[in-house]
Amino acid sequence: MKVQLLPFFSVILFTLTSFACASTPWQDPRWLVIEGATSGSGIGENKRVVFLAGDEEYRSEECLPMLAKILSKQHGFQSIVLFSQNDNGEINPDNSHNIPGLELLDDADLLVMQLRFRELPDEHMAKIIDYVNSGRPLIGIRTSTHPFNYKASSESPYAKWSWRSKNPAGGFGKEIFGETWVAHHGQHGKQATRGIANENVSVPSLMNGVRDVFGPTDVYAINKLPKDSEIVLRGAVLDGMSHDSEINAGVKNDPMHPIAWIRNRQFISKDGNKSEQRIFMTTMGAAQDWLCEDLRRLFVNAVAWSLGCIEMIPEKGLSADLVGDYQPSPFGFGDFVPGKFPKDYAK
Repeated sequence: MKVQLLPFFSVILFTLTSFACASTPWQDPRWLVIEGATSGSGIGENKRVVFLAGDEEYRSEECLPMLAKILSKQHGFQSIVLFSQNDNGEINPDNSHNIPGLELLDDADLLVMQLRFRELPDEHMAKIIDYVNSGRPLIGIRTSTHPFNYKASSESPYAKWSWRSKNPAGGFGKEIFGETWVAHHGQHGKQATRGIANENVSVPSLMNGVRDVFGPTDVYAINKLPKDSEIVLRGAVLDGMSHDSEINAGVKNDPMHPIAWIRNRQFISKDGNKSEQRIFMTTMGAAQDWLCEDLRRLFVNAVAWSLGCIEMIPEKGLSADLVGDYQPSPFGFGDFVPGKFPKDYAK
C-alpha cells in the first residue's frame, strides 16, 4: 500500500513546489523583471529598483523599461517595472486605478516614478506612502509633480496627496518632489527644451558627462522650490522643436525655470528622529526626450547619487548607452500602443 501511495505523494510534492516557484513575486507576468548583469559599474549590485509607469501622455510605458534595461544590463540592478494596466494584464495608461505589484516596494532600494493623476486603491497607495515614509531614495520624472488626483468626494485617507490638496498644499508633488502642477511654460508641442547646467551645483560629479541635454517636450512652469532643494538644470525655451532651434529671446527665459533638481528632504522618521531623504526630480522625460544620451546619463548619475555612490561616477559620467531597440512614440493623449503586455518590453 505504501509503495502505491509514494508516486501520488511525489506528484503532490512536485505540484506544491512548482506552485511556490511560479508564485515568486518578481516572476509574475503582470510586471517586467530585468535581472542585473554581473559586469558594469557595479552601483546596482544586490540592489532592486522599482519603476512605476502610469501616465496617459508621455509614454512612460515605453521609456521606463528602456531606463530599467540600462540600470540592469550596464549597472547590475534588478529592475522591476510596474504598469498601469487592465485586469487581464494588458498595459493601459488610461487606467488610473490599477498598478499591480506595488508590494514589491517593500524590499526596493530605489523608487523611480512617472505617474500622472492616478487614484489607486488604498491598500496599493499605502505601499507608495510607506516607501516614501521609510526615507529611502526617490526619483520623479515629468508628470510626477502631479501623480495623484482624487475626486473631491473621496473619503480615502490618501486623498490629501491629490495634486490640488490643501493638506499638504500641493499634495504629493509639492510635499515630496518640491512642486506640483503649475502650467506649461514653453508652448506645448511647439517649443522644445534645452538644458542649461548649474555650474555651481554642490555635487559636481552629478553632471559628469552631461553637456548637451535636449528634449522636444516643453519647459514646465515652476513657482518655487523648497529651501532644501538645489537646481541642477534650467530649461531654455526654444523657438522650435529641433535640437538646433534658437533660444527664445523674450521673457520666456527671463528667468529660466528649473527642469532638474535634487533635494535632501528633511522629515521626521517614525522613531521621531530628524532624517534626510535623497530625491531627484526632472520635469523632462517624455519617451522621445530619452533619445538624448546626456539626459539618460544625468538620470544614471542621479541614481548613483541617490544611493550614496557618488564616488563611483567617473569623470566622463556613467554609461547610458541604449540597450536593444528603442523607437519611442510621440507624446500625446490617446496615442499609446494598444495590446501590449509587460513581456513585450523585455527585449
